[in-house]
Amino acid sequence: MAKIEQKKPIVEEIKTYIDGAASVVLVDYRGLTVEQDTELRRKAREAGLVYKVYKNTMVKFAIEGTPFEELGKDLEGPTAVVISKDDATAPARIMAEVAKKADKLELKSGIVEGTYYDAKGIQVIAQIPSREELLSRLVGSLQSPIANLARVIKQVAEKGDNAAEA
Repeated sequence: MAKIEQKKPIVEEIKTYIDGAASVVLVDYRGLTVEQDTELRRKAREAGLVYKVYKNTMVKFAIEGTPFEELGKDLEGPTAVVISKDDATAPARIMAEVAKKADKLELKSGIVEGTYYDAKGIQVIAQIPSREELLSRLVGSLQSPIANLARVIKQVAEKGDNAAEA
């Protein structure tokens, strides 16, 4: 009975992290060096992600009855949980970025905005730029035609002034 009481706070902590999360990604961190793990944790922290290693049974209890329940089938072997409340693609994107240097890091699966993705699907999600990057691209593409229109109007106005002076 005492063991169950000791495990409840851990399960509650996991539930708190996943409550309202935009995405949860599972990674296999086996074989990472201390330097690689430190870098991974630093990048996750900078991106506002929660990166935690829990016992698989604790995670299974915590995700039971939640939109993340489907991840239970991938909780085998050493597994870290990466959670984002805001940027749905950030966990996959940051972990894939770290995996380029740390080839032992393996993306297992994830749930992004309510949809389950296996390892291949998470790799595809990792290719999606961040929300900020997409917004800046949109603003850039909107600014270009406006700037061109302003240049044309300016040239027409200058021609009109030159014609009036003559």
